[in-house]
Amino acid sequence: MQAFLSKIQPTFVMPERPYGANNEFLSRGQPYTQIPGVIPALRPFYSNFELNYDSEEVLMRMMHNNYIVPTVAIVGYLLFCYFGQKIMANRTAFGLNGSLAAWNLFLALFSLWGALRMVPHTLWMMHNYTFEETICTPAYLTYGCGAAGFAVQMFCLSKLPELVDTVFIVLRKKPLIFLHWYHHVTVLAFCWNAYVTESGAGHYFASMNYTVHAVMYFYYYLQAIKAVPKNFPSWIITIMQISQMIAGTGIVIASIYYYRYGGRKYAPGACSNNESNLIAGGVIYASYLYLFVEFAVKRFVFGIKEEPKKAKKLN
Repeated sequence: MQAFLSKIQPTFVMPERPYGANNEFLSRGQPYTQIPGVIPALRPFYSNFELNYDSEEVLMRMMHNNYIVPTVAIVGYLLFCYFGQKIMANRTAFGLNGSLAAWNLFLALFSLWGALRMVPHTLWMMHNYTFEETICTPAYLTYGCGAAGFAVQMFCLSKLPELVDTVFIVLRKKPLIFLHWYHHVTVLAFCWNAYVTESGAGHYFASMNYTVHAVMYFYYYLQAIKAVPKNFPSWIITIMQISQMIAGTGIVIASIYYYRYGGRKYAPGACSNNESNLIAGGVIYASYLYLFVEFAVKRFVFGIKEEPKKAKKLN
C-alpha cells in the first residue's frame, strides 16, 4: 500500500467526516490525486464543488439503507412493466415525441459529463499503476472522492431515474423486450451493491457505461427528432455495447482471480472487492454478453425484430 500511496501527489486532500450515532470518524484524509492536479490546463473545466466533493455522507446513507431504495424501485418497476402494458393494451398510444427527445438529450449530456470525468481518470490510473492495483486498491484511495467520486456516485444513483426509459416504451406501446427490462433491473441492483461494498474496480464500469450511454442516448435523441443521418450504421452502438460486456466480463474475472488467489501486491482476500458482488457481476455480465450478441445477430444478421405480442409478455 505504501508503494501505491507514494505515487499519489497531494493535489487535493479530502477531510475526515463524522458519521454514525457515535460520531465516529473515517480515517480517510489521504492525499487524493485528481486529473486537474496532473493536467493543470483542465482545471477551468472542473468546478470547486466537484473537486472538493466528499462522497462519504451519501455513501453512508446508502450503506445504512439496507437496499430498501433499490428493492422498492425494482419491485415497483416490474409491476409497472406488467400492469402498465395491460392497461395500455386497449388504449391509444401516447406520442410523447418531444418529451422523449428531451429525456434522451438530457441523459446523453449527463453521460457525456460522466465520461469526461471518468475516462481520463481511469486512463491516468492505467498509465500509472499496474492492472492489479487499478482493481484491487480501496476505492476511497482511487476514485472515491472529488470529481471522479462524484461522477461514480451519480452514475450509481442515475440507475434509478433511468427506469423512466421504460415508461416511454409502455406509454407509447413500443415492444418491451426481455433484454430491456432485465438490463435495467440487474444494472440497478449490481451498481448499488458494488458501490456500497466499495468495489475497487468500479471506476472501469462507470467509465465504460458513461461512454456507451453518451453515444446511445444521443442516437435515441436523433431518432426522436427524426434527424438520424441517412444510412447511419446503428449496429455501431450495439458493437459498443457488446465490447463493454466483453471488457466488463474480463474485469470481473480478473477481480475474482485477484481476490481469491492474490497477485504481486495483494494477498488472497485482500483485493478490495466483495466476492459475492463479483460472482453476481460475472453472472450478470455474461448474461448481458449473450443477450446483446443474440440481439445483434437477430437484428443485423437475420433482420428479425421482436413482435409486439411477445413484447407484452414480461416472462
